[in-house]
Amino acid sequence: MPLNPTDSTTSSTPTVMDTAKPKDPTILGKDDFLRLLIGQMQNQDPLNPTDSAQYMQQMTQFSILEQITNLGQTTSAAASNEYDQNAIALIGKEITYLRTGADGKITTASGRVESVKFTSAGPQLSITGDSSPVMPVSVLNVWGEGGAPRVPPPADPDPGSEQSTDPTARTGE
Repeated sequence: MPLNPTDSTTSSTPTVMDTAKPKDPTILGKDDFLRLLIGQMQNQDPLNPTDSAQYMQQMTQFSILEQITNLGQTTSAAASNEYDQNAIALIGKEITYLRTGADGKITTASGRVESVKFTSAGPQLSITGDSSPVMPVSVLNVWGEGGAPRVPPPADPDPGSEQSTDPTARTGE
């Protein structure tokens, strides 16, 4: 019975890298590549075998594909870890963040980060006085434990007075 290398009914052992997402059948991965290579080797003409250089080229391509896949997974894991670490670093800090109101409008709010909860959607910040979780991507400003700097409002000079904050203004001439 000939082997159909594109048939996905063959059982495969799950690996550590399997995810909960269903696989897109239009995208071939490294397991599919190996099935094709094995099918090609099993179904070659014994009187006219395929050149071994072609097999070496295909194995090199497979090795490159595997290394690129592994690099992508490692990069993704590192980015996720950095995102989580940045969320943890916000604990105890005063932040300003975007909030979607009941009317659907986006407003800003401020509060102190009490804790971080890790969910499948990513880290969620718990803010003092706010019952809704906040995603770290909605954070606009971060201050230390003392909160936002208290800066007095700029002085509003009286235009009728002789004192002016404009250094180019001339007085009495």
